[in-house]
Amino acid sequence: MPLQVNNIGWSRGGHLVLDEVTFEPTSGETIGLLGPNGSGKSSLLGILAGVHTPDTGRVLLNGTDIRTLRRRQIARRVATVEQHADTDIDITVGDIVRLGRIPHGGTFGGDRVADAAAIDEALAHTGMLRHRHRRWHTLSGGERQRVQIARALAQQPDELLLDEPTNHLDISHQLDILALVSKLPVTSYIALHDLNLAAVFCDRVVVLDRGSIVAMGTPTEVITEQLVESVYSVRAHITVDKGVPHVNWARHVLGP
Repeated sequence: MPLQVNNIGWSRGGHLVLDEVTFEPTSGETIGLLGPNGSGKSSLLGILAGVHTPDTGRVLLNGTDIRTLRRRQIARRVATVEQHADTDIDITVGDIVRLGRIPHGGTFGGDRVADAAAIDEALAHTGMLRHRHRRWHTLSGGERQRVQIARALAQQPDELLLDEPTNHLDISHQLDILALVSKLPVTSYIALHDLNLAAVFCDRVVVLDRGSIVAMGTPTEVITEQLVESVYSVRAHITVDKGVPHVNWARHVLGP
């Protein structure tokens, strides 16, 4: 059973960040979290990961409130890929991916055979198997992001949380990474700025505005000219090709 979000409310510094957020994905879906800066996308991912504790409502993991679970228990089911990752240590790709096995280690260490199999599978899923001995600092931006996804997959999660994973990449690597994520055998939640990328790679999208969900559904149902103008204060012309909407940006809406 995927993560369930029930009436989540969360404030920070006296400011309401998330307000009565509710949704329940279908297992295996790729969910796009959309909305302008400050709409609550990253905060929602933090709630889903158990990093932040909601003031109201609950996040259920396999029917259990994640507030009652230990970090290790959550990490065995939920993995996170941050927007940026770097290290000063000259570490290999294989060693980075091995870090994903930490939640599965016991008092006397983990199962070495299971660890090796999970690492190999994660590297194969991300196309990095032949690069396992390369050093981090020799990798391109796109390769580094693949390694971070492989590290997350080595946790063998059911849920994968990605916070703008393509924000700093060129368009070729953006397409590459999102195509990879959309085919993974997990339920993925991706915070995105680019509506056109969301339309191509997400099964459903959740649009946040000032902490509240204002729209939810398939990209074709949700990404409309009216929604873009209302949420982003931008006029756009949207065309639909083979069931996929494409946003052609026009100009900012003038107003107070």
